Formats: sequence, structure tokens, C-alpha cells
Amino acid sequence: MQTLLATNYQFPGQKNYYKGKVREVYTLENERLLMVATDRLSAFDVILPKGIPYKGQILNQIATKMMRDTQDLVPNWLEATPDPNVAVGKSCEPFKVEMVIRGYLAGHAAREYKAGKRELCGVKLPEGLKENDQLPQPIITPATKAEQGDHDEDISRGDIIKRQIVPEEEYKVLEDYTQKLFARGTEIAASRGLILVDTKYEFGKTQDGEIVLIDEIHTPDSSRYFYADGYEERQKTGEKQKQLSKEFVREWLLENGFQGKERQQIPEMSAAFVSSVSKRYIELYEKITGEEFKKAPIENIEKRIEENVLEFLG
Repeated sequence: MQTLLATNYQFPGQKNYYKGKVREVYTLENERLLMVATDRLSAFDVILPKGIPYKGQILNQIATKMMRDTQDLVPNWLEATPDPNVAVGKSCEPFKVEMVIRGYLAGHAAREYKAGKRELCGVKLPEGLKENDQLPQPIITPATKAEQGDHDEDISRGDIIKRQIVPEEEYKVLEDYTQKLFARGTEIAASRGLILVDTKYEFGKTQDGEIVLIDEIHTPDSSRYFYADGYEERQKTGEKQKQLSKEFVREWLLENGFQGKERQQIPEMSAAFVSSVSKRYIELYEKITGEEFKKAPIENIEKRIEENVLEFLG
């Protein structure tokens, strides 16, 4: 099956191009950005060698829906989606932090807690928690945005302000927006029989100084979901939670001796494994949106995108 691993467009009025881990960003005239969601899969800040069919379309369409479902709370950058893999919106100067928010002790936070840490990004954690327990209240654990190839790093609110990464007044806005988005995301997930465990949001500033939500929101790449049905029982018995997220990819890599460290070999991604990842992404799309996933044609994804974008720009 065809996947979209890279693009190389020259759109009318194109001024700049940037390749992120998963998305490729084209700067256009009139302070606009065009973002293409590829089928690349990243874990431990490493791009895995094979693409996942329909992943870019799924990420883009979930993010689009969630942006529209939260725009009454928090302004965002999005203006249009001319293709299933493409979003167009306002050009912004990104803040150099990712606003990670956690409602449960899972993933990275659980690993740190298990290692004996009782403070994460300056936030104190209570004793006696088990992996996947609900936290007393959601906590914000920011990370510095990595330059390409480097790992994101935990950072405290105090250090962000002290190092002038974000001015204090603007950081308060980021915190407020993060809490509001997480509350709405939690409501949406609950209505679909899911628990929004943790997620991350990114923000930027428009040319006229407005702080807006950018990038993606509530997708399987940026969020972790548990199934609500059976959650309590699984916690009591110590079973692993049934989840919809990218964590199963990380777990598969860990089981195969890969943590993203230097000189480690990425395990072979079999066709069966790639297919299973694609199915998990489709499952999450349908579960979180409540809509059937409609596969866009993938015989020639690059050409399809180019034609749709040129029609939109024309």
C-alpha cells in the first residue's frame, strides 16, 4: 500500500519550507502556512523506516475536527483543509515549549515515578500511586521543543519563566488554554467511552500578537486514551489498560531492544506490524470522532494533494 513519506512541492507564492518529524510545513504569501501530514511514524524522537497507511489523513482529520470543536474556548490557527492530508491557516511564531498535561500516571510520568521520582517538572506527586492511576487533578508538565534529532526535555514552569523562554504573562495564558482544552477533550472522550489520559498542546503567536493553538490536538500522536469500560477493574487487578495511543508502538520498540539511543538498531517492521498500526489508527479515528473513516485514494497521494491544493489556491 502506498504511503506518503515526503513531499517536495513548489506552490504558487511559496516562501519557505520546513520538515518536521511528521508534518511538512510550507510558508505561503499573505502570512499563511500550509501543513502536510505525512504517513511517517516517530517514536522516541526517531522516524521509523516505514510509513503507516492513512496515518497522515487520520491525524489531519482528527486535528481538524478537534480544532473546530474547541474554537469557542481557544482561538486556533486553522482556516481550511483543502485535502485530507492538508491544513491551511495563519502563520505563527511558535512558543518554544510543548504544554503537556496529564490526568493519569502513565507513559513517561509512570516511568519517572517508578524510578523513584516524586516531582515532575516542578510538580509534586503523591506517594502510593500505581501506574495508570488517576491523579488528584490534572498537572501540566511542559517540555522544551526539540531541535530536529534531539530529545524533548522536561522543564518546570519556574525555569521557563526564569530563562525567559516564555514571558510570565503569556505563560499564564498558555496554562489557562491548556486546562480548558484538556477539560473539553476529556468531555469529548467520555462521550465516546474513552478516557483522555494525557496530551500535549502547542501554541504560537500570530502577526498581530494573538496567542493561538497550532499543530495538532487530541490525535493518537499527541494523546493517550484508555477505554473507560473496564478501567476500574483493570486497575484493581493490575491488568494493563486497554488503550488507543501510540504507546503500543513504543512498547513494541522497547520489547525489541530499542529506546532511540545511539547505535541501537531499529527493529524490522513487518507488513503485519505496519498493517496492525494502521488499523489501530483507524480504530482511534472512528472511536474518538464517532464517524466512519473514509479512506482517501492513495494510488498517487502526492499528485492528489498537489491538485487539491492548487485548486484551493487558484
